[in-house]
Amino acid sequence: MELDERMLELGKALGSREATHAGELEAAWGKARELHARVVSALSHFHQAAGDAGSPHLRIELGEPQLDAKHVRAVEFDVRRGRVRAIVVAKSRGDVTLVGPFAMGKAEGPCRSVDFLAEAEMGEALADLLVRFLDAAVLP
Repeated sequence: MELDERMLELGKALGSREATHAGELEAAWGKARELHARVVSALSHFHQAAGDAGSPHLRIELGEPQLDAKHVRAVEFDVRRGRVRAIVVAKSRGDVTLVGPFAMGKAEGPCRSVDFLAEAEMGEALADLLVRFLDAAVLP
């Protein structure tokens, strides 16, 4: 069997398998977009306050939601400054894993998972992640 034929066969088989998870993956995209919007707002407040306090150079980068680098049924976005990074991963199984902060090139972690429906815990966990990230990211 030629390479093209094998890839067509494999694409059909894997595509059919993953199609059964489309609804759950769309829910993960929705949760990632929701959390991303919350982080956009939070960082806007941080940037405004840091600038007003005389430190407009304290700028944090926020990545866009995208298919997760490790899990084909998850969506991620990151927050970064220099080598310091934190990742928010919304998984199709119905939970969010908050990773970091960590230095790029080093082991990822710590991690905390929260169920999609645990709204109060999600807010607390996201705030905790951002505070720990900002503490690590702006060390002199």
